[in-house]
Amino acid sequence: MKNQNNKVTAVLFVVTLALAPMVQAQQEALRPPPTSLVRPTPTAAYEGASENSEAPEVQNLPAITIHSADNVIRGKTGSFVLNMKPALMFGGTYVNFSIGGTAVAGVDYVAVASPAYLGSSGYGTILIQTLPDPRGLSNRQSYSVVITLQSGAGYALGNPGSAVMWIKP
Repeated sequence: MKNQNNKVTAVLFVVTLALAPMVQAQQEALRPPPTSLVRPTPTAAYEGASENSEAPEVQNLPAITIHSADNVIRGKTGSFVLNMKPALMFGGTYVNFSIGGTAVAGVDYVAVASPAYLGSSGYGTILIQTLPDPRGLSNRQSYSVVITLQSGAGYALGNPGSAVMWIKP
């Protein structure tokens, strides 16, 4: 009986050795090539790039976007939310912006200075504190505040790069 078991074991061993290369070849055919071995040629990396497109170094920077939280009633505080993706793990960054629109700083809202700070969470806010309407009750008009992100060191501008908030009477 021992000889019989040894023969069966030997046959199974030979069959395994014979089938192993075929199974391995089939698995390798199904596996995608490792990305570290795939290197684009310099012309392929810039194929279709225009003169105005960003350099490859800029594409690795976090992108900053802005959104208005909502419109605001006079005498209340409105906010713009800044979002940075990906967030910086060890600290935040400052983002430059400009303010425009039909609302007047010092008349319709308290003036705000650039830059704004985004923390390590990737979020920041720009608060707009509105003022009572000095024009009187006869002028019941809404005024817009538009904040547009400006380029700066350490970040890229995302989309949307500007947002609008209306100051309602």
